[in-house]
Amino acid sequence: MASPIIKWAGGKRQLLPEITSHLPESFNTYFEPFAGGLAVFWSLNPEKAVINDLNFELFNLYTSVKTNVAGVIEILNRHSELDSKEYYLDIRATDRDGRIDEMTPEERAARFIYMNKTSFNGLWRVNKKNQNNVPYANHKNRYKTDESGLIEASEYLNAVDTTILNGDFSDAVATAVKDDFVYFDPPYLPVTETSNFASYTADGFGWEEQIRLRDLFIELTNRGVKVMYSNADVPLIEELFGGLEFAKIHKVQATRMINSVASKRGKVGEVLITNY
Repeated sequence: MASPIIKWAGGKRQLLPEITSHLPESFNTYFEPFAGGLAVFWSLNPEKAVINDLNFELFNLYTSVKTNVAGVIEILNRHSELDSKEYYLDIRATDRDGRIDEMTPEERAARFIYMNKTSFNGLWRVNKKNQNNVPYANHKNRYKTDESGLIEASEYLNAVDTTILNGDFSDAVATAVKDDFVYFDPPYLPVTETSNFASYTADGFGWEEQIRLRDLFIELTNRGVKVMYSNADVPLIEELFGGLEFAKIHKVQATRMINSVASKRGKVGEVLITNY
């Protein structure tokens, strides 16, 4: 087992006991089309896995940690030595002035981790120009590289036969067959109009995408693939899946630690929907 190497809005570390209790008894290849922080993947230790995210920064992060973790750590240690608000803002500006396009994969991965660990509340958010706009956290202690955690993650990614993709969620499960297991953890429908943190990518994730994902859930079920799906416990999701005879809806409570308003962090209602 390994642990998440980044903080991620909607991360599943706090919900792992509930997810674990609803996992299928057995499966072959594991698919996670919305990688995010990969809390479930790190806990499963499957023999073979396909992980995917539309966010290129995540794809590059996991690929770089898998193939050259030493290079990522070396650059992160440099960020650690220079960590300050001014330095953070300069690193953040690299996606505005073109410097990011000249970075090596390891430099870009280190930038992503450094900003994730030192940004306000660990939030990763981009505008429509795909530019990060999260302020510095003004933390008391200087950022320190978690070398052991990164090495552990790299070893795990190599021990598991892991394929890492950067594309649409439907393409990520194209090779899933009977008795494989897919866990869908898409950007959630907002519980309120002001709680939407789905801007992990510049494209966002709207209602039409949720419908397309539901239809893919049905298609995978017809192929004999075991599927689990997470989302907020809101009426629209029950309407979306309620008419499916094979869909089992499990209501659970999750702890949310990433929100721009501190009073809105805490327990929130979620659903786990399975076809087994």
